[in-house]
Amino acid sequence: MCGMSQQPPVRSTDTSSPRPRLDASMSLLTNVMDHSLDDGYAEAAARRGETGRSRLPRTLRGRLTMALGLVMVAVVVTIGAAEARISAPTLAKERGELIDRIESGNAKADGLTKSVDKLRGDVGEKQRQALEKHGGAKGDLVALLSGATEVSGPGVKLVVDDAKESTSGGGGGPRESNDFSDTGRVRDHDMQRVVNGLWESGAEAVAINGQRLTALSAIRAAGDAILVDNKPLAPPYTVLAVGDGQRLSTAFQDSADGQYLHVLQENYDIRTSISAQDTVRLPAAPSLIVRSAEPIVGGAGKGGTETGKGTS
Repeated sequence: MCGMSQQPPVRSTDTSSPRPRLDASMSLLTNVMDHSLDDGYAEAAARRGETGRSRLPRTLRGRLTMALGLVMVAVVVTIGAAEARISAPTLAKERGELIDRIESGNAKADGLTKSVDKLRGDVGEKQRQALEKHGGAKGDLVALLSGATEVSGPGVKLVVDDAKESTSGGGGGPRESNDFSDTGRVRDHDMQRVVNGLWESGAEAVAINGQRLTALSAIRAAGDAILVDNKPLAPPYTVLAVGDGQRLSTAFQDSADGQYLHVLQENYDIRTSISAQDTVRLPAAPSLIVRSAEPIVGGAGKGGTETGKGTS
């Protein structure tokens, strides 16, 4: 044993097994450095690259489709404009003919209306003349009461108007028993009572808004409008009555119809005013309607005897 020498250890030269990395303990940091781009982003970038190679054909198809659509739209618009341009003269001509027909019809209607008014005036004038001529001593009175002539003299002026905040519907109260709602509006029934009250108080002639009233006149309603002899009147309603002004005013206000008007003013805010006038002027009635007439034997004022009587 003494003769044996001590040998140093022999190192293995086999390189088949990898040597451990010095930075093995920093595997997370190494992974981040080696794979700086996330796998998902890398996959998306790869897909975009593949799609980019086939983008040109798809874009070309889209452009061709859009161009074809624009061409079709242009063709449709062009055809429509051409048709409109072709039909425009025809439509303009038809429109012009229609306007001419309407204007011609209106002119004829206006002419006929004027002719009717003139004939009605001539007939009324002849009736008034005949009434004055053959009425005898009572001719003037009959002409006055029938509205055949204009009349002027002392009298009263009565103005009746709706309430300031009147409405066209609703309400409730005493006047609804006569089919008139309390809306602050003057009704035809109210004007009937006013006119009858003036007659009873001594009025010799009455007119509403220039419309002469006679024994045959009618005051009616059409919706919210008041009609006098089928002619619509608008508020305020101005009533003129011929008579002894102050006495007529007092008698009317003391009458039942005058008190009725006062109730409308107090309870429903109907606006009224009455005043005596030195002179009021009433027109003749627009037309006289003769219901029946019979001649007087021998003629009036010539000693003849009356065999019949007429009413108008």
